[in-house]
Amino acid sequence: MLSMFGLVGGLLLLILFTIRGMNILIAAPLCALLVALFSGIPLLPPMADGGASFTVNYMTGFAGFLKDWFIVFLLGAMFGKVMEDSGAADSVAHWVVAKLGMRHAALAVIMACAILTYGGVSVFVVAFSVFPMALSLFKEANLPRRFIPAALAFGSVTFTMTSAGSVEIQNFLPMEYLGTTQFAGWQVSIFVALFMALSGIWWFERMMKRAVAAGECYDERTDDPPQKSYDNLPNPFLGLIPLVSVLGTSFYFSVILEYGKSSLIVALLVGLLLAIAIYWKKFNNLGVALSSATFGALIAISNTCAVVGFGSIAKLTPAFNDALIFMTSIPGNGLIGAAVAISVIVALTGSASGGQAIALPLIAPHYLEAGVDPDALHRVIAITSGGLDSLPHNGYVVTTIRAICGETHRTAYLPLAALTVVIPFVGAILAIALFAMGL
Repeated sequence: MLSMFGLVGGLLLLILFTIRGMNILIAAPLCALLVALFSGIPLLPPMADGGASFTVNYMTGFAGFLKDWFIVFLLGAMFGKVMEDSGAADSVAHWVVAKLGMRHAALAVIMACAILTYGGVSVFVVAFSVFPMALSLFKEANLPRRFIPAALAFGSVTFTMTSAGSVEIQNFLPMEYLGTTQFAGWQVSIFVALFMALSGIWWFERMMKRAVAAGECYDERTDDPPQKSYDNLPNPFLGLIPLVSVLGTSFYFSVILEYGKSSLIVALLVGLLLAIAIYWKKFNNLGVALSSATFGALIAISNTCAVVGFGSIAKLTPAFNDALIFMTSIPGNGLIGAAVAISVIVALTGSASGGQAIALPLIAPHYLEAGVDPDALHRVIAITSGGLDSLPHNGYVVTTIRAICGETHRTAYLPLAALTVVIPFVGAILAIALFAMGL
């Protein structure tokens, strides 16, 4: 009981600290320390047997994720930065906005984010690139600006991030443990992605109409960023070439050559080099841009590593082990138990990728031995991981709401949660049902 109290208390405290703006690199180890104390985990490794301890296991989880995924984060950040500084990301986004027009301002923002994210541009770069355009659209349409974070997040971290073929890390992590490819369960994935996109857009527009009917409108602020000029952007179809190359290369190396996780590294490298070659004359200082991307990659992966470290301490507790045994013993369809287990662990870590990194070594062997189809398991895990990861302490949620959009959790989080927590959760249920029907 004391262990469970510490585990739940540590998680709630982590959420509270994050909402209040505390750096996750400080909040995560502090809350992990609380979890360790309530479960009797030693702070320092015992000298006799070198068993589990707070200091060793927290840093083992932190450093393990860094070792496995830093190159992917680095190349992804560089690719995104090159697409941003060259104007290619703006060009693609502006083209989508121009085609859909003012009548569909919110949809234009969502689709611009979706195209860039599915093509391999980092979700943080997408949010920074599209935000000024979203601000302009919402201002012209007189829509409540507190909905902009929800539009950015829905287009970036839901139906694109966890769909078959996506080159985001959340779709590649299960491959190592399940022996699958990034296109695992693609038939079901198409149905689920369409459901998530259409239902989310419908719900989003309904929420905004209610807000407008209640008298909400756009509120201009003195600290708003200056509006970008879109007069000298490169051809948008040139901007699509690196995105398509990332998808094509990842397919070839993942499905044809079976390179596994390494296919993502190759694909991002090809996209990066191709983008540099196409837009060579567009850069003021390529070296500075790549250095900035390196710093961004370090911040992004460090934040994820911090919550993985928290999860590494959590999984040592008796409460966690009891919960894991309960979840993996749920009778009936194994996909349901896997979905429950992933949901709990990504909620605990506040990270889809961090939660998968902790959960997959523990649950993948169990369900494979039970005869669960690996492709179905891959797709359900990927989709489910994109749900409860978007709790208030998620790094992307905090960055998008506060740093990029200048909003607060109180004003902007509820519509974001509706689209990035509820919709993926229902999508995971739909995926399980479709797999159970034999699709």
